[in-house]
Amino acid sequence: MRENPMRLVRVKDASKREKEPCVLTVQEFQRLLNQISEEPYRTMVITAMCLGLRVTELVGLQWSDFDWDGMKVMVQRAVVAGRVDRVKTKYSRKRMPLAPALADVLLNWKSQSQFSRDADWVFASPHQAGRLPYRPWGVQQRSLKPAGERSGLKPAIGWHTFRHSYSTLLRHLKVDVKVQQELLRHADIRTTLNVYTQGVSDDLREANGKVVRLLLP
Repeated sequence: MRENPMRLVRVKDASKREKEPCVLTVQEFQRLLNQISEEPYRTMVITAMCLGLRVTELVGLQWSDFDWDGMKVMVQRAVVAGRVDRVKTKYSRKRMPLAPALADVLLNWKSQSQFSRDADWVFASPHQAGRLPYRPWGVQQRSLKPAGERSGLKPAIGWHTFRHSYSTLLRHLKVDVKVQQELLRHADIRTTLNVYTQGVSDDLREANGKVVRLLLP
């Protein structure tokens, strides 16, 4: 089979970002959160911001991914358009630190959810009888976008806002760039330096804990 010659074509400046991503300050995040009371949307937003997860990874969480005694969470799958898939890269599949304040938020939601078995999705959709998690786009339209408008924030707020904001907070706290890379689970440190920001396990836990303490005082 002949190789498609279009694979060799590169469009100049095609990879350049057309506009800066929306990034929330701690105060803006708390204003946004004040406008989201319905569960599990509130817990979804808190978890996304406190762990810097991609939204496909957020909805891909199952209760069995959490080690409550060791205070860790394993990111190991993604759900894209209702289809369960592997995470983006092998570097994305990683055990992450779980700060006590975030663990309390998640356990509180677990106590309310009708889907709380180990094999259940953390954010299981009752509309799908728990077989699949909520669709992120639907949650964004029903809850996230209206909350952003009510709180007077930029209309461009979306799920990726939280990942960019998490990265920016790490940079603001002067976290070592290698630790930033590991917390964001980037394969290439240049992605951390050039795209997301304007170790050892203890370093990861300390850095993540600093962010969570800012967000959930």
